[in-house]
Amino acid sequence: MSGKIFTPTNQKLLTNVVVVKLKKAGKRFEIACYKNKVVAWRNKIEKDLEEVLHTETVFTNVSRGEIAKTADLKKAFNTDDMAKVCLIILEKGEFQLSEKERQTAFNSKYTEIAANISTMCINPATQRPYPVSLVEQAMKDAHISVKPNKSAKQQALEVIKVLKETIQIDRVKMKIKISMTMGDAKKCKDQIKALFTSIISEDNDGQFELLGLSEPGHYKQLSELVGKHSRGKGTCEVIGVEETAESAVFNS
Repeated sequence: MSGKIFTPTNQKLLTNVVVVKLKKAGKRFEIACYKNKVVAWRNKIEKDLEEVLHTETVFTNVSRGEIAKTADLKKAFNTDDMAKVCLIILEKGEFQLSEKERQTAFNSKYTEIAANISTMCINPATQRPYPVSLVEQAMKDAHISVKPNKSAKQQALEVIKVLKETIQIDRVKMKIKISMTMGDAKKCKDQIKALFTSIISEDNDGQFELLGLSEPGHYKQLSELVGKHSRGKGTCEVIGVEETAESAVFNS
């Protein structure tokens, strides 16, 4: 009896791979990718598909080497072109991160959150942004943990509230311009002005126009006040941000 192992023609055995899975039209489809490459592809760091895919083959089960049937591909993806289907699965499928990829993704998002905070905030004592490295250290001291499925900007806004308890930090204020008729402004002028931390200019000659600095969190309320009392005819627009000590130096 022969000692050779027989592998059916519809099987292709692969090892040491990351499996990306996508369920579509009631069927599960899988592709085999090189370790640490899926995240690099999705982040547009890796652009060579041959460096990502072990093979341009669509499987129903990678570990058993079972290749997807042409009819199933056509039904689920409207094509039996395996290269095109591989791209769809690569972009939309689910996969298990390796430890290295998980750590890289964590570090990248941690730094991205800190960079967002550095851009959005200043040290009120110096009127300058905090360096990213200092923000990262403050985050570590406050035991901030990264949520992988939440955007860096959303997390930055949450982290700022936590950091306020340990360091001096303020959001960079928005420079907002309000414009509406004097008749409409009489109904809400005091409410509007109360939402500004400082007034740069105010004109009450025929048309009410106000330019000032306000906390970013107040913009929505200001816009709603103007819209409601002017019946949509007034304007509330962000025209910039406050000038920090650092921007004053660079712009002078």
